[in-house]
Amino acid sequence: MNAAPPRYADLYPALAHCSPHPDAPGSGIAPIQVPAGTELFSENAPCRGFPLVLEGEVKVSRHSGDGRSLELYRVVPGELCLVSSACLFRSQPLSASGVTTRPTTLLLIPPPVFNQWLEAPAFRNEVLGLFAERMADLTGLIDAVAFRKLDQRLAAALLGRGQDIGITHQQLADELGTVREIVTRLLRRFEREGWVELAREHIHIIDSAALRTMAAALQA
Repeated sequence: MNAAPPRYADLYPALAHCSPHPDAPGSGIAPIQVPAGTELFSENAPCRGFPLVLEGEVKVSRHSGDGRSLELYRVVPGELCLVSSACLFRSQPLSASGVTTRPTTLLLIPPPVFNQWLEAPAFRNEVLGLFAERMADLTGLIDAVAFRKLDQRLAAALLGRGQDIGITHQQLADELGTVREIVTRLLRRFEREGWVELAREHIHIIDSAALRTMAAALQA
């Protein structure tokens, strides 16, 4: 098997252990050059291949029905795409879209070849390592989206009701326009801080000054 060119080897060392190698005769794998703004893959579509970015950048995002978009992460040279690998692992449609942010050169690895590469421990470990890294990134993103200012809004919602509040977590969630699980998690955090005491359908305010400080951040 031919050795990988320095470009591939520098960016994706695990390719040296994969077969068929991109440079192998008849592999059918060749660099693709696309301009900025090119949609490489879209939500709910089948995965046509696994992208390995050699130059440029790919932005991976989720989109809502009302036109809003949330960026999940970006893929630069030497990195792997979590959404594409998850799609290929599960043989399910893609859960996000990928668009180039600048002129980009990449390899698009056909799904059958990707599955063959997974038999190489070096490549498989690299993909699994990617999952761990990207999951940490996405957890941080989820926290930022789910909890941004919601703790402040919850603190404000608890104030002005007296020290003992008869209310369910679901009722608070409905008031705040979120889900019960998030309200419960935040209330438990408040309880650990010593600000409130929780009971069934009841919240006892222990430190209203701390809640006021938290709520005041909304005006900052």
